[in-house]
Amino acid sequence: MNTVITLAVSMAACLLSQVSKKVFTSRTNGSMTSLHAFNAISCVVSFLVLLVWGGIEGLSPLTAFLGTLFGVIVSLQAITLMVALRIGPMSYTLVISNFSTVISALSGFFLFGEEIGVFQIVGIALMLVSFALAVEKNASEKKASLKWLLFSALTFLFTGGIGVMQKLHQNSSVKNELNAFLVFAFAVSFLFSGILMLINRKREKQPCFEKNQKGGVNWLFVIMMLAGGFFVAANHKLNLYLSGIIPSAIFFPIVNGGGLMLSTVTAVLFFRERPTVKQWIGVAFGILSVLFLCLPS
Repeated sequence: MNTVITLAVSMAACLLSQVSKKVFTSRTNGSMTSLHAFNAISCVVSFLVLLVWGGIEGLSPLTAFLGTLFGVIVSLQAITLMVALRIGPMSYTLVISNFSTVISALSGFFLFGEEIGVFQIVGIALMLVSFALAVEKNASEKKASLKWLLFSALTFLFTGGIGVMQKLHQNSSVKNELNAFLVFAFAVSFLFSGILMLINRKREKQPCFEKNQKGGVNWLFVIMMLAGGFFVAANHKLNLYLSGIIPSAIFFPIVNGGGLMLSTVTAVLFFRERPTVKQWIGVAFGILSVLFLCLPS
């Protein structure tokens, strides 16, 4: 497949996985039971897609250990992202989650002896400005805004954790077990999300899968769960392939910066989001921050 086409497909898969979560969270009752159910089903789909796509050629104890940590972090990231998408704007939420690039940069400095350059320092400064512009000053909205910012910040941390775990595996002696790492991780993520779903179902006394208004199967939710899992798996697989053939100075700014612009346009056109002037400025600073963070040292 042509590299440009593959890149476009990967970015589209990332966007569609985000859209599936936004559609689901905007239509659900917001219970943690339903969010964990969404994540559990999506992880099963991701597991099957990756298993069929690349199989498992080898699974060392180290890959299993790192895959377990990765799978747990993937589940936590998905849940915090869905909560943030339910109570806040998709555009700004995804800007903050993409700040996770700074965690990758810092992990490279502390764990792998990589340098942090001027571009990364500028990116961190712009990131802090974007964070400062995130919370609304209106007293009636501030509480909800702070809750949204908290879950967006947690998403930022867990997204960064995903990058760190991938980097740890790819800098280890078992880096050739990459597909096994992903397959095992999504199996763990399914089990972890399933356990949390059952725990929250008992606590909230809510059904795992919401029905439609007529009491039947809510096919929109089913489609979003299946689509979310498929597109997440495709995005992971294609990005790993592309990162090996496209120079980092080109790949990461396009994927992260371009992806943010696509999600912002989608939020405005399809979800009718209308950020305030202050929020638009924050989004702009956020996109610039991600672009600077992705540039080479």
